[in-house]
Amino acid sequence: MQYASIVLALALAATTVTGCTERKDAAPPPPAAQAAAPEVGKVEIVAELDITPGNVTASRDGRVFASVHGMRRGPVQLIEVTGRNQWQPFPDAAWNAKPGSGPDVLNTPHGVLIDSKERLWVVDHGNWMAQPQPPKLLAFDIATRKLAYRHDFDKTTGPAGQILQDLAVDGERGFVYVADCGPNPAIVVVDTNTNKARRFAGHPSLASEDVELVVEGKPLLFPGADGKMGPARVGINPITLSADGETLYFGSMNGKSWFSVPAKLFRDGASDTEIGAAIARVGPKPLSDGAATDAEGNHFFTNLPDNGIDVLGRDGRLRPLVRDARFLWPDNVHFGPESWLYVAVNQLHRNPIFSGAGDEGKPPYLIARVWTGTRGQVGR
Repeated sequence: MQYASIVLALALAATTVTGCTERKDAAPPPPAAQAAAPEVGKVEIVAELDITPGNVTASRDGRVFASVHGMRRGPVQLIEVTGRNQWQPFPDAAWNAKPGSGPDVLNTPHGVLIDSKERLWVVDHGNWMAQPQPPKLLAFDIATRKLAYRHDFDKTTGPAGQILQDLAVDGERGFVYVADCGPNPAIVVVDTNTNKARRFAGHPSLASEDVELVVEGKPLLFPGADGKMGPARVGINPITLSADGETLYFGSMNGKSWFSVPAKLFRDGASDTEIGAAIARVGPKPLSDGAATDAEGNHFFTNLPDNGIDVLGRDGRLRPLVRDARFLWPDNVHFGPESWLYVAVNQLHRNPIFSGAGDEGKPPYLIARVWTGTRGQVGR
């Protein structure tokens, strides 16, 4: 990890110098602050939990929230982390009542993200239950714990078999972009101004590549459209936005390519043909379950086979940031304060849905954070 951190620090430093004319208002920190900064790639364990975090997000003041993964359910579905081994239901006990017990409960929340207005966005796909529940998108004000927004997906935007999971939020313009990694992979876009949604599907960039996903030496399995177990081939999963909200980035879990598309096309209601024609390959990525984009245009990916985090720099090169034996399935990443990148680590590959056998996951399940040395952006 030392070697990778040194190489990455030098590379990102060079990138910052190259782009300094673009940020004339960004004065360098004083020498004392530079000396006090953690080493690039430094890992800190935020929480060791007895329940399995799905996705994690952190607010500007360092509050940490996580969904509880629907593949390994716990007594609640959404939590705020309150200590090294402590958590409480969020926003309250009523929303964390038994899944399927009513319309105003969290059934299978997955993607979580705090936007610039301090709202916690949650996409609840409602699957992985004996009786699947209708999918919905929620936002809670983290100060008041009150519901701030709700969208219930219909059968067109959230069809049977969907797995609406990771999300990217443009809080300023009022658009939410959700990745559906189900059998028919898609990007579902919700315009919160009108409470309308659309589904973009059928483009090759959304599909998985024919790449084997191997973790801890075992090729992983996944249920196909027919419900039978086969080699894991999961489509679009990580999804992020640029700092200015103008570029949407995405890629498949089983894929080595990172793509971009102008977000304005979705905002303006462009046709699927126009959107598909504008999709471009940005560069390489590892097989990953999550991604985050910083304010400088660097992209950080969970690396599932290598137990780590990789970074795609603005120079187009993919480099390791972290390799850590504790990172057994780093699920998602989101920036919190400063340069801290928060990571949910949940041993998902040991779950029956990927193995076809018994659950071999062993607590504690982790929430960690990694110092990137770059300008992070909370909620991205």
